[in-house]
Amino acid sequence: MHNLKELQKQQVGLRLPRYLIDDIDEFTQHFSLNRSEVIIEAIKSYIKEQKLNNFYEQFDDSCKQLTSYLSDAQQTDSRLQTLDELINELEHN
Repeated sequence: MHNLKELQKQQVGLRLPRYLIDDIDEFTQHFSLNRSEVIIEAIKSYIKEQKLNNFYEQFDDSCKQLTSYLSDAQQTDSRLQTLDELINELEHN
């Protein structure tokens, strides 16, 4: 959640290609919104999607690192058969 200061609006200048303005205007007429509301929702949606993509990329990288580590650990130390043993090994080495 955002605090009141973060929710305050600030006017900014923005130059957009004409075709985007035309698309925005179609939305404003169809949904009874103003341009600012359409642009705000589009930006929020884009940022949310990018954060989600970033999360999944980091998760994928972490999974690859874990897979690599487990593969190396399995080759060098066959004692690590369970997750508990792996955690114990990581905590003590």
